[in-house]
Amino acid sequence: MSIELTMPKFGLTMHEGTLQRFFKAPGEAVAAGEPLYEVETEKVLYVVEAPASGTLAAWFHGEGTIVECGRAVAIIAEAGEDAVALAAGTPAGAGAAARSAAAPSAPSAPAAGAAAAGADGDGAHGAASAGRRAVSPVARKLAAQLRVDLDRVNGTGPGGRVTREDVERAAKGGGAQAAAAAGRPTGAPASGAKPQLRTVPMRGMRRTIAARMQQSLRETAQLTITTEADVTAATELRARLTREFDFTYTDLLIHAVARALLRHPRMNSRLSEEAILLLNEVNIGIAVALEEGLIVPVVAGADRKSLREIAGATKDLGERARAGQLKLEDVSGGTFSITNLGNFGVDAFTPILNAGETGILGVGRIVEKPVVHRGEIARRSMLTLSLTFDHRVIDGAPAANFLQTVIDIFNYGDR
Repeated sequence: MSIELTMPKFGLTMHEGTLQRFFKAPGEAVAAGEPLYEVETEKVLYVVEAPASGTLAAWFHGEGTIVECGRAVAIIAEAGEDAVALAAGTPAGAGAAARSAAAPSAPSAPAAGAAAAGADGDGAHGAASAGRRAVSPVARKLAAQLRVDLDRVNGTGPGGRVTREDVERAAKGGGAQAAAAAGRPTGAPASGAKPQLRTVPMRGMRRTIAARMQQSLRETAQLTITTEADVTAATELRARLTREFDFTYTDLLIHAVARALLRHPRMNSRLSEEAILLLNEVNIGIAVALEEGLIVPVVAGADRKSLREIAGATKDLGERARAGQLKLEDVSGGTFSITNLGNFGVDAFTPILNAGETGILGVGRIVEKPVVHRGEIARRSMLTLSLTFDHRVIDGAPAANFLQTVIDIFNYGDR
């Protein structure tokens, strides 16, 4: 019996996902447990595996399509079933000619994704069957935005398919050849043509960030307190310890915050409808900036980890975040967050709470400046910290005490 695949739901907050890549083409054999397609959720990229062996009969949508959780994505024919007839009999069968097993010869998996997009109503997304080059939907949209002539782009994907990376490479190194040949500057409209506005779709990670930040501000009573701390001792500590192993100031702050939360459990809590829930786990989220947005991987059990272990965990999470290899468990379960903009030259800012958490610490840059220290003017390393907290859960005085504890542990360790 055939198997219909639906858009999975990874977590309670997921309502839709974006089909990013197809690994199989209609008509190709599929083995149980084999990667079938890639989904971009609000937090991570996730590879969906085939639940059973058989033949991929049809894709119901093209690459780049946003699909609600629970809606059909593809259908797999089991042994003995006619994949062609099965594809024709699906609700999407009327438009499945370019993506069904009835195709004269099955293209490579990525090329099939381009064909599928064409069958969804945009003939420009068609593959070789329409007499055009195989171009992924994402690459075609990006080429239009960057004004790159696809006829001049060298496709490096399977079967010569043009990928997003090919378009980006062409835009940097020569994608404007057509414009130059026409005798106008790169990006300039043709004579008499109105300049086109570039639009960036609000979807995937960007859409989720927008919704979550607005929800956080709407549903919590947020207050931010800021202090400038003398962290000369922390800089000296790091100078000594980095001879033994490599770590960052963010690692040192995670270490300090995790231990401060044990002394101030109200800051490590969640608010329910009837009570304040003091959590028995300390999981610190660290904001990582990506090209398309922001993601917050979590250092689980940070209070039980040494500084060296925290440094290893953050390095691993950061590398996998930038490579798009985080798993759902890597971005779940946070109880407090830290966001550091010091590397971008920022001194102070107002961080916004992650939904469900009581506090988030904003970290600025460390600056050497003259200050009065022990009655004398001296050069000291100063750091501005901004703590945003939910005033429904905790008041200003205990929040300030927590912040001072963080500074003390950051400088001198957990004494």
